[in-house]
Amino acid sequence: MMCAFTIIASDLYKSGVSTVNKLVPTDPIRFVTEMDDEKQSQINATKSGRLADADWAELTNECLVNIFSRLSFEERWRGARRVCKAWDQVCKDPCLNSVLDLDYHFDSAGELPRFWNPEFERRIDNMLRSVVVSSAGCLSEIRLRHCSDRSLSLVAKMCPNLEVLSIKSSPNVTDATMDEIAHRCPKIKELDISYCYEISHKSLIVIGSNCLNLRKLSRNLLNWLDPSQHIGTVPNEYLNACPQNGDSEAAAISKFMPQLLHLELCFSKMTAKGLALISEGCQNLEHLDLSGCANVTSRDIAKASLSLKKLKTIKKPNFYIPRSGYNAERYGHWNMYDERFQTDVFRI
Repeated sequence: MMCAFTIIASDLYKSGVSTVNKLVPTDPIRFVTEMDDEKQSQINATKSGRLADADWAELTNECLVNIFSRLSFEERWRGARRVCKAWDQVCKDPCLNSVLDLDYHFDSAGELPRFWNPEFERRIDNMLRSVVVSSAGCLSEIRLRHCSDRSLSLVAKMCPNLEVLSIKSSPNVTDATMDEIAHRCPKIKELDISYCYEISHKSLIVIGSNCLNLRKLSRNLLNWLDPSQHIGTVPNEYLNACPQNGDSEAAAISKFMPQLLHLELCFSKMTAKGLALISEGCQNLEHLDLSGCANVTSRDIAKASLSLKKLKTIKKPNFYIPRSGYNAERYGHWNMYDERFQTDVFRI
């Protein structure tokens, strides 16, 4: 029985899904921008003929769900769901919509200027809302970028079992929606709000107070020491909006997230005061990333580490190795100075 099922699954993939995928562009992120284009959803007569010959209509819904579970989200979204209405309905089964992970696609495409325009954000929101509705409350993991309050508010209402929420580079996600998430999604274990500048320490307080299972927090900022790497991609006004209240965020993390095991604060503007608070309040930390934290010194880090007995790995500020030749020429002499002569971002 299992052997026959495997053969059916293999044949189905080869004659159906792979046929559709060949007709879809291979741009790793393009399927997002084309997802609500009705023309892309029309069924090609030739494809339908090949599938009809295979008589896949004989397969039960349960069998199709099992087969489609072996496909990636992209293969289902760009391939299987476009074959026919029946397959589209199968792809909406809650069992196939418990995880939405687009990180790979964003990483492979790299950060592009078009990701920051309202139209792209709208398409991401539409995709997320569609998956949320299809999941019927089963969605447990969300990893994407450039979403907004429009879709996350629906996540808060319909995803009580959410455990992972990663929404990096989402400039229009605010404290108001994070408050909803905190109160309605208390099972969150992992949260990534990196590069989300409309989210403040207030969200950290409410998340920490309500999501008691939280073990991993990523609150990284864009490189403000050398913003040249983001110019032309990230809007200038957004680069200039970099949060300044690093110590307030550190205080919130320290007081309301004592259970954290993994904490990322790359390019945070917190000072020695904020780092000391974290070392006192989050003593279960095993991983701490302080890359680019220019306002803490090596002495501050050494002192804080004494309280973190369970710490296994720590990434120290690395801002002295500039990306541009201009900065290398300007700051390449950092190691010639003793710590007592340095202040602010030039301290080591």
